Amino acid sequence: MYYLPRPKENSVVDDVAVASHSDRERLRFADFRFSRTPDGRCSAQVGLDWTDGSRASGSSSGQSSPMVDLRVSAEATLRALDAYTNNAYGFELIGVKAVRAFDANIVIVSVSLKQGPGPQRLIGACLVEEDLVRGSALAVLNATNRVLGNFFATR
Repeated sequence: MYYLPRPKENSVVDDVAVASHSDRERLRFADFRFSRTPDGRCSAQVGLDWTDGSRASGSSSGQSSPMVDLRVSAEATLRALDAYTNNAYGFELIGVKAVRAFDANIVIVSVSLKQGPGPQRLIGACLVEEDLVRGSALAVLNATNRVLGNFFATR
């Protein structure tokens, strides 16, 4: 399971004071499913859980290829985040890329925010040993981690 890091008690995140309310104040990457069909399409479903039992999910699909598979996974994750935040940020995927560096596979994503004070670009990465498609979902969570910390602190 993957957890978005929780801000430390009484810490400041982007000028917003954060006080601890429970033992786990972060979305949990609870469910990930990716499939390819015989006719060359792919689909991804991502599920996120919160401490109060609420759940959000997102899905995406497209014509399967190595790069489109990564994009579909990232898009499904962004749709789950949009569902959880009621579109508070208007996340949009700019791009996703798998690279080989330092004898390791790394998935990098670029995400833009349409809401808030001006356009913002976020970058996230995930070191991947085997599953690049799942890694693109985790890279999205890494990219959005900071703004989501602010969302949870102010709700």
